Amino acid sequence: MELDLGPDPRSDILRAMQAELIARFGRIVRPPDKRRTPEWVLVHGVIGAQTRTAASNASTDALLAEYGSWEAVAAAPVAELEARLARQTFPAVAAGRLKACLAAIIAERGSVDLRHLSNVPTAEAMAWLERLPGIARKVSAGVMNASTFERRAMVIDGHHRRIMQRMGIVPARADTARTFDTLMPLVPAEWSAADMDEHHLLLKSLGQTACRPRAPRCGGCPVRALCETGRTG
Repeated sequence: MELDLGPDPRSDILRAMQAELIARFGRIVRPPDKRRTPEWVLVHGVIGAQTRTAASNASTDALLAEYGSWEAVAAAPVAELEARLARQTFPAVAAGRLKACLAAIIAERGSVDLRHLSNVPTAEAMAWLERLPGIARKVSAGVMNASTFERRAMVIDGHHRRIMQRMGIVPARADTARTFDTLMPLVPAEWSAADMDEHHLLLKSLGQTACRPRAPRCGGCPVRALCETGRTG
């Protein structure tokens, strides 16, 4: 017989974090009319490694505006795509990954169209996405959560993973996939997909300001009292 240990206290920490971060940074809500298509979010994720969001937004919009369709982007030579992705941190890598990913979708679906995932359970849809070249857990979760799919899937970037590790919510050496797998059961049941999106964006703001990769500024952190590292640092 298994013992009922009750709710995990880490869920309450996430709730408290959300309140403190909103108090510090204000609401960061993605309006429904600003949500992009799943295909757009996928492209944005594939080309966005270590690149500022604004630059990746501009690159993704520019590709679709110039070529007119993701199928036309897939047909473009890699060298041409690399030139169009000059604002990305790693344009050559981004171009190669993008072409391979779009080609794989076309080979399986006939076009760059992810609408079939709208009828698939989230975990199954993410597994399908992660079989594509260049797609790992951050991008698959982003497609499900930040696009018009608006599913309950937590997007984990470097800031998010680092903060969760320092707070003691996930293991210190957890990679993105393990962080996701640890966090998802802890997400408060009442949180919607939009709440999870806002949580991710709030943590990104915290990671860009107080909880920096090196020399974190624990003294001014709004969630220091909730953090294992902050309380002992």
